[in-house]
Amino acid sequence: MSQSNLHIAIIMDGNGRWASACGLPRIAGHRAGAEALRRIVEAAPECGVAVLTVYAFSSDNWKRPVEEVDALMALLACYLASETPRCVVNGVRMSVIGRRDRLPDCLRNAIADAELRTRNCSRLHLRLAIDYSARDSIVDATQRCMGRAMTREAFEELLSDAPPVDLLIRTGGEQRLSDFLLWESAYAELVFTGCMWPDFRPFELRRAIQQFSRRERRFGAIPPPQASEREHWLR
Repeated sequence: MSQSNLHIAIIMDGNGRWASACGLPRIAGHRAGAEALRRIVEAAPECGVAVLTVYAFSSDNWKRPVEEVDALMALLACYLASETPRCVVNGVRMSVIGRRDRLPDCLRNAIADAELRTRNCSRLHLRLAIDYSARDSIVDATQRCMGRAMTREAFEELLSDAPPVDLLIRTGGEQRLSDFLLWESAYAELVFTGCMWPDFRPFELRRAIQQFSRRERRFGAIPPPQASEREHWLR
């Protein structure tokens, strides 16, 4: 199976638990998670990844304590500001999916600047899901196509600017999608790992891709018969 031009999605889970295990405040885990993301973004193109979509902040995360949410918003703004020059140099296009109307001005401005400055980069497309809900995205796309004849392909264009997900990885030991890319992951291969996101290294990414490469993706069909099987059918 070809391992080039992959769309990989990652649910970056375990930052808070990692920090607690280390005797650190939860925000320290999120900072370590930002460092982990930097490592994976740098390694992804060499692993055959063309699109990398990561779950940075879900719409349900607003339920967390205000202090943690405020710290996360500031951290995301700092991450975008610091990583934008690096992305330009390394050919990484950044874009953000999810709602923006509830984000603080500093983060909205950082998003706009990152998207503008990296818009012509083509080595890797990094998509950050911030204030994102897959169900809300599907509802929004449905509302925009009301009254029009709609094919699956046309609906996908309304929903996403990226191809379907090939491989979805979730760190931290949980085994659920948590409202992340539900439509786009309809036929994604899933890899769940107990590794907490701050400890996730490029070799973990390569190992997940190796698992993916050994799987047979049939998309609802059956594999073509081997030569010996065809000869058997003809008897």
